[in-house]
Amino acid sequence: MVSRPYRHENGCEEVMKKMILRILTLSYTGLIISCNSLPARNPQLQREWMLVAYSSYSKQELISGGAKIDLTAPVLNGEIRGGAFMSCNRMFFSSEFKKNGTLKISGLGSTLMACPDMKLEDDFAKGFKNMTRYEINGHFLILHDKQGSTMKFIASDWD
Repeated sequence: MVSRPYRHENGCEEVMKKMILRILTLSYTGLIISCNSLPARNPQLQREWMLVAYSSYSKQELISGGAKIDLTAPVLNGEIRGGAFMSCNRMFFSSEFKKNGTLKISGLGSTLMACPDMKLEDDFAKGFKNMTRYEINGHFLILHDKQGSTMKFIASDWD
C-alpha cells in the first residue's frame, strides 16, 4: 500500500481566492485609471487650436503671428505631446487633460532662434505652463490658471 501525503482541500480554495482578488484589484485599478484620463482618441480636443484671446494681446496680433497649439498627436500613457507656435520658435510640451477638467503641462521647451520680437512667445511660455484647468465650449478651448488668467483658442478646422 502506497501512502499519499495528506492534501488539504482548502489549499486550492485559498489559491483561487488570492487569484480572484488580484484580478479584481487589477480590474478596479484599470477602471479608476480609465475613468480619470481621456480616451486614446478625443477628436473634440485633439486638434489644432488658434490662440484668439490672451492677456493684453489683441486678436489681430495673435492671428497675424500665427499663434497656435497643436494637440493632434495620439494619447500615450495619458499624455498628449503637443506643439505650439507663437510667430518665431517652435515649442513642444507634454499635456495631461483629465476628464474632470484638470490640466497639467510639463516639459515645455522650444527651438532657440533669435527673433526681432519675442514678447508674445516669452509671455505665452510663462503663462502656458501654469494652466491647470480646461474647458471645451463649442469650438473653443479655454485654459485657466489658478490666478484667473485665461487663454482662449478656437479650433482651426472650424469655419
